[in-house]
Amino acid sequence: MGTPVRAAETPYAIEVESGKSYYWCACGKSAKQPFCDGSHAGTDFTPLKYDATDSKKVFFCGCKATNKSPMCDGTHSK
Repeated sequence: MGTPVRAAETPYAIEVESGKSYYWCACGKSAKQPFCDGSHAGTDFTPLKYDATDSKKVFFCGCKATNKSPMCDGTHSK
C-alpha cells in the first residue's frame, strides 16, 4: 500500500449520531474530509467504516498516520 496524503495537521471534530455509519477517508485525497468521496479509486486504499454507538463528538484523524484508525491518536503532533 502507498503512503496516504496528509489531509490536515489536526483531527476533525465531528458530532456523530448513534446507529449511523461513517466512512473515513484512508487515502487523504477526498474533498469531503474526513470522509470518503471515492477519490481512492485506482489505489490500494479503501475507506474505513466507523459505526457510531453513541451520539457524541469524536475526533477523526486528519494526518492519516494514526495507529488507531480512524480516530486521532496524536501522531500529527509528533
